[in-house]
Amino acid sequence: MDAEAIKSLGISAYTLMQRAGEAAFGVLRSSWPMATRLAVVCGFGNNAGDGYVLATLARAARMDVKVIALGEPAELVGAAAQAWQQYIDAGGTTQHWNIEILNNSEVIVDAIFGTGLSRPLSATLQTHVQDMNDSGRPILSLDVPSGLDADTGKVMGVAIEAHRTICFVGLKQGFYLGEGPNYIGHLLFDDLDIPLAVQCRIEHVAQRLDNHAVGAALPRRARTTHKGQQGHVLIVGGGIGMPGAARLSGEACLRVGAGLVTVATRTEYIATLAAGRPELMCVGVSTGAELQTLIDHADVIAIGPGLGRDARAESLLSSVLNSNKPLIMDADALNLLAEHPLKRGNWILTPHPGEAARLLNVSAQNIQASRMTSARDIAQRYGGVVVLKGAGTLVWDDRETLSICDRGNPGMAAPGMGDVLTGVIAGIAAQCGDLSVAARAGVYAHAVAGDMAARHGERGLLASDLFMHLANCVNV
Repeated sequence: MDAEAIKSLGISAYTLMQRAGEAAFGVLRSSWPMATRLAVVCGFGNNAGDGYVLATLARAARMDVKVIALGEPAELVGAAAQAWQQYIDAGGTTQHWNIEILNNSEVIVDAIFGTGLSRPLSATLQTHVQDMNDSGRPILSLDVPSGLDADTGKVMGVAIEAHRTICFVGLKQGFYLGEGPNYIGHLLFDDLDIPLAVQCRIEHVAQRLDNHAVGAALPRRARTTHKGQQGHVLIVGGGIGMPGAARLSGEACLRVGAGLVTVATRTEYIATLAAGRPELMCVGVSTGAELQTLIDHADVIAIGPGLGRDARAESLLSSVLNSNKPLIMDADALNLLAEHPLKRGNWILTPHPGEAARLLNVSAQNIQASRMTSARDIAQRYGGVVVLKGAGTLVWDDRETLSICDRGNPGMAAPGMGDVLTGVIAGIAAQCGDLSVAARAGVYAHAVAGDMAARHGERGLLASDLFMHLANCVNV
């Protein structure tokens, strides 16, 4: 986008660098308005140039500015060299590494590396970055926290643990992948006034989910609508010791507007489920043959929550897979699928990293290190739509479009959250009839409901706490 703006609009690289420095200085002043002592750590390329522009502006604002140059400033080229020269001409100076500068500052600016980092930091740079993290001072990172791979979210040895990151021109996918969410802090964005027409000439790698995903799936209902027009979901699960999983999925279906929801579970759990949520229809089944009538009446089937992996589970899954109904596959249904791989089109697979690892016969660490590639590989091997759960849940749809969800919070790392997501997606799919659309809408609505439920604290959040918020999230 930088290059396209320079080429097509005649904007100089130095002008864009000035805009970046000005945007970063604005964030600095608004975030820490009382700070007067500033340490700016500049690296080796254009990111350093952004830092020198900010330092020049800070000095003009009569702040006490100390610039640490990790590279030789005289070796900078292009716009970065201009920015350094402007800083020098304005009376600024640079210093070599000195940890006392960090300790005497009130805010540290990280202008070491931008998007170009492709190899682990040297031992010396790792020590410097760790010193910055250990200083106890808030850190503002320019464009990307130094040490973080902007494409994958991988930490290249060690990375800046930013309190604020001001991102320029385009959001980086690494902010939402791998370890990225742990390092960017509060993310802000500035497009440097590059026109939208120029930005659109560059192909995006992913789409960030927002309320439009829900609106596309669930338009306003006609006043004459009835429950029979809002879809019938069959939830298959609730094996030995796990009736709650199917209950969570079933209620989630209802909370997002599904017209009818039937839960197929073990006979001994029916009374408990019906008493806890009487709006659910509950049927006891022991074999796949007993499930057939329920399958025939369903518009969408979700299988897996609390299913188990015994002979009963295998029989139920076999009957479901033999149908041509749209499916949402979760939990033990995915584990059984990994043992007996099958490819089909009209299903949504919703693995967490461990289940994804079993589907691809790799480690969970490999999944997390390459989440975008993993989601695509699962889709190519098994077909359909893939929802790879985790921080920055990914949706790879049957049109080979990748969506990223930047909502949700650590409190959602709790039992039953995946069961609720399965129900949300199934309930939306029953209403809209499009699995790709339902997956995107469901992931977003589920995450936003989690954020609403965590407004008073993340620790101790329960999956069922989302229920009171789901209706708000699907009425946009």
